[in-house]
Amino acid sequence: MKSTVKVRKFAMKTSSGDVNLTSRIAGLVFKNPVTVASGTFGTKGEFSDCVDYAKLGAVITKTITVNPRKGNPMPRICETPSGMLNAIGLQNKGLQDFLETKIPYFAGIKTPLIVNIAGEEDQDFKTLTRALHRHKKVVRALELNLSCPNVEAGGVSFMRKRKKIDRIVRTVKNETDLPVIAKLSPELGDVIEIAGLVAASGGNAVSLINTLKGLSIDIRTRRPRLANITGGLSGPAIRPVALRYVYEVKRRYPQLPVIASGGILTAADALEFLIAGAELVALGTANFVNPSATLDVLDGIRSFCQEQKIDSLDDLRGSLQLPEKKTCW
Repeated sequence: MKSTVKVRKFAMKTSSGDVNLTSRIAGLVFKNPVTVASGTFGTKGEFSDCVDYAKLGAVITKTITVNPRKGNPMPRICETPSGMLNAIGLQNKGLQDFLETKIPYFAGIKTPLIVNIAGEEDQDFKTLTRALHRHKKVVRALELNLSCPNVEAGGVSFMRKRKKIDRIVRTVKNETDLPVIAKLSPELGDVIEIAGLVAASGGNAVSLINTLKGLSIDIRTRRPRLANITGGLSGPAIRPVALRYVYEVKRRYPQLPVIASGGILTAADALEFLIAGAELVALGTANFVNPSATLDVLDGIRSFCQEQKIDSLDDLRGSLQLPEKKTCW
């Protein structure tokens, strides 16, 4: 009820004007809450013809590993009802290439850069963190890929035990004062429990959720549509699951910042996550369907707030009104 009163109060005093869309995570200030999910926005400037990167709240990179990775064999993407499966396998050119070619590019963009990193051993995370820490003027936060369902080593199988998650978060925190964000998937187990573990280990935020492991079969060939057999399911099909986890994590740990992702295609989708309490919303699959989806969503959020006479996004964030509990006799 308190949130409702607050929104109504601001509704009375707002005329037209601009909306304060500022969002914050661990001391970092973002001009708006819209960003991109790792691995869905190219590796450098591939979307620059469709999106002015400077208008985004943040940019999250494709996963970076210490050494180059070729990724999984083809085919590794297929469409599914209300979504897609992918088994890219963390293909990337490695840390050195990122430092030499990507850092200089992103240095010219005045938008916070969040670098997603993954490793098979603790030392990999340490090496990546140390190298990126030296570029703090460009790299503003690290997102730990703890839950990629498409990689056997270093993915879900490796991260299954809570002790390893705890150790990796602590390892990274010991090497940098950059904000550390843990990207989680229900494939790891109890997301709510693990989010609490991340916070207790020193993590500054969580990213919810990564893809869900899925399978698609060609009935004529009787073979999996992906060479990897299974892949990560993304898109609108997983949005209710992602929204549920954002809501439950914020309800249990209200002070733990959340980057929400999972089937966000429109401003209405993003607003659901913001009302549930998310600090940022990350678009992934939407970028494949509509390359300018991020800016469309941003415009839609701003228009909604103006229409609803909301001065600041903080008056909307976390304003979910729960139904009153009724006793059944």
